[in-house]
Amino acid sequence: MADGLSVSVRIAGGRAASHRWKVLGVGFAANASFSAAFSGIPTTAVYLRSGYHLDNEGLGLVLGMLGLGIAVSELPWGLLTDRWGDRRVLLLGLLSTAAALAGLALFAAPSGSHVPRLTTLALGLLLVGLLGGSVNGSSGRAVMAWFREGERGLAMSIRQTAVPAGGGLGALLLPALATRFGFVSVYAVLALGCAITAGFAWRWLHEPTYVDNGGVRGGHVGGGCGANGANGISGTHARSRSPLSDVSIWRVALGAGALCVPQLAVITFGTVFLHDFGRAGVLTISIAMAAVQAGAAIARVWSGRWTDQRGNRRAYMRGCSLLTAVLFAALALMSGVAGMQHTATTVMTTILAPMMVLGGVSASAWHGVAFTELATLAGTNRAGTALAIGNTCVFITLFLTPLAIPPLLSLGSWPMVWAVASSCALIALPVFPRALRGDSARVPRACDAA
Repeated sequence: MADGLSVSVRIAGGRAASHRWKVLGVGFAANASFSAAFSGIPTTAVYLRSGYHLDNEGLGLVLGMLGLGIAVSELPWGLLTDRWGDRRVLLLGLLSTAAALAGLALFAAPSGSHVPRLTTLALGLLLVGLLGGSVNGSSGRAVMAWFREGERGLAMSIRQTAVPAGGGLGALLLPALATRFGFVSVYAVLALGCAITAGFAWRWLHEPTYVDNGGVRGGHVGGGCGANGANGISGTHARSRSPLSDVSIWRVALGAGALCVPQLAVITFGTVFLHDFGRAGVLTISIAMAAVQAGAAIARVWSGRWTDQRGNRRAYMRGCSLLTAVLFAALALMSGVAGMQHTATTVMTTILAPMMVLGGVSASAWHGVAFTELATLAGTNRAGTALAIGNTCVFITLFLTPLAIPPLLSLGSWPMVWAVASSCALIALPVFPRALRGDSARVPRACDAA
């Protein structure tokens, strides 16, 4: 394949072809179990604040530690995935993350009069992020290896749907656990989820077998098939050029990072907004946060299939950035009006909670499409690195966003927070690369026909 000749590639055997859905299931479960931690723990923000005796600045710091850990570790894990393979990295990551969460349950949970230090909690969540960063790139690379172009947008979007699905489950379950049984149960349940998923990965995740001109072989296919879909990049080009030096990959990744600001503002401080500003109860908060995650999950699956059919991944990402900017600008305006006129609590919550949900869904719907674009640009053998670049930008945002919100609250209250979130979504619009003339998410090749 090094000479760039056309090679007919297919997954050998009907049984092997059907096995791809088990691989997708493993990828889904891995992302969901880790998402329940990094998206679910912030939904307990009100209880973290009281249980650990934190102010808003301390709360922002500990929540940001998860994002910092993931951001710092994503690229090393991605490079390691391309070298070691998906199976080894995913198993190592899931088991070590489970161990870190178990350590939090044993040594960093409030109990009676004992309140762990802020430093202990922050370092513990940083470690969870450092280890859990392995999940994203390794599971994405596995899915890209088992699905062909024309299906990958849907497959990757289903995998990315695990993030809001896991977060939604966490939003429904973790606050209740925190209030009734304390944070020992929160960390223990998350650790158990990662450990169970590792068992599924051990059973079902392995490299696909391909058929080429010379017969059956194992391992990942190179960039020749999957690397070409959206942008017509040749297989030779995709294999010879490192994702680290590809401007298009960086533009997608940086645009994703900017567009994550409004999404993560909702995930990390949405419960605080509804509690402090809207005076909402626990049930309303849990339903609203679960609705954000459920809506995002549905939108991701739909968008993956829709962009597969129309070949418009880049246009879709740009459209999401514009819609998100408009929705968060409206949320800033309405919260400002509500604050000035001291609107009745029930009316305020009835209006603002659905607006926040819509904005959160719009800010989350594009993930599967963007990560499909990244992996497609890089080619399957280097998809781990490309996905890691995207996730690094995303999780740097997860670190910075909760740190930035408390100062914004001091300066201008919640309307200022949502206005800045709207501006970041708008910034993503020119950063995302424009669609090339004649682009298609499905470029007919020998591997597509296999």
